[in-house]
Amino acid sequence: MIHSLFLINASGDIFLEKHWKSVVSRSVCDYFFEAQERASEAENVPPVISTPHHYLLSVYRHKIFFVAVIQTEVPPLFVIEFLHRVVDTFQDYFGVCSEVMIKDNVVVVYEVLEEMLDNGFPLATESNILKELIKPPTILRTVVNTITGSTNVGDQLPTGQLSVVPWRRTGVKYTNNEAYFDVIEEIDAIIDKSGSTITAEIQGVIDACVKLTGMPDLTLSFMNPRLLDDVSFHPCVRFKRWESERILSFIPPDGNFRLLSYHVSAQNLVAIPVYVKHNINFRDSSSLGRFEITVGPKQTMGKTIEGVMVTSQMPKSVLNMSLTPSQGTHIFDPVTKLLTWDLGKINPQKLPSLKGSMNLQAGTSKPDENPTINLQFKIQQLAISGLKVNRLDMYGEKYKPFKGIKYMTKAGKFQVRT
Repeated sequence: MIHSLFLINASGDIFLEKHWKSVVSRSVCDYFFEAQERASEAENVPPVISTPHHYLLSVYRHKIFFVAVIQTEVPPLFVIEFLHRVVDTFQDYFGVCSEVMIKDNVVVVYEVLEEMLDNGFPLATESNILKELIKPPTILRTVVNTITGSTNVGDQLPTGQLSVVPWRRTGVKYTNNEAYFDVIEEIDAIIDKSGSTITAEIQGVIDACVKLTGMPDLTLSFMNPRLLDDVSFHPCVRFKRWESERILSFIPPDGNFRLLSYHVSAQNLVAIPVYVKHNINFRDSSSLGRFEITVGPKQTMGKTIEGVMVTSQMPKSVLNMSLTPSQGTHIFDPVTKLLTWDLGKINPQKLPSLKGSMNLQAGTSKPDENPTINLQFKIQQLAISGLKVNRLDMYGEKYKPFKGIKYMTKAGKFQVRT
């Protein structure tokens, strides 16, 4: 299974390594660095790299590469999913997963990794169980450990580890009982220059924050469960009931967890919430070009689009741009040739636009292709796929909990070709 794990920062330094079966030399990462040099962006580094004696599997999150070293063939997604679980655990323990935070809590990091893998095989990956085995660091605990020389390792085995529901510890008590669910959808799309959709798909997740006393049994039903055909569940979900009734029935873990993730790729189900009108042209004999874009809402069910950010990688021949935005601020970096326009909210009554001219290098030919426009945006209280939660019921406990559902749609890789 997994022999070693290397953590590599954005500048290519290995700042942490952990070995389980045998010590693998750092030189194995040279193959990874070669692939990193060939990739134009950090996200484009291949997730699986084959070397003469090892396989390197990596994920890139929070500006850190998590690289696992494998000596025999294993299902790659199994390892990649485990690496994502490692990142989520660090985030849960330390609030943020960053190089500084990992270095500050290096002892806890090694203790957690030791529990998550046993001889290279996943053992305890549930946050609740890990927190009982290894106490999360606090300022007081750090001071006491420094003075007494003790560690964050718990005295007893987790209560849930040996039960039928290993993801939930026993004897949970809260004064305020609450269950909140966030339906978050990311839309990935490529729009051609005429405004037609080339590809569009939705990656959705339902994240839960459940703080309930005792051992509650929850059921969550949807208005339109048929939307969910490509689904991945948390182990707590009873799959048989989902198959027969399309109802999520589960005993929830304590605290934050991802209940399910889903994928909608049917073109007719994916609504495109924004449109971009563009007029970008370069003249053959002139050193000037014209740049105009307007962003507007489309199929948003009356909800406001906010946090809109437009970026575009201009051709190398563009020396400078003099643009005037109707709202927001824009920056053009003459070195990297990246145009960024932060326009905030879209007001449907007065659509935001960015207009002006481009100065091109004298004597160079017209660029072969127009730049693509990338969009970032958020829409609160809307799931763009149309997914809606019908009701949430609780069994097995007498009290009445607070319940809440929140929806959000945001852009993933949203690209408009010009």
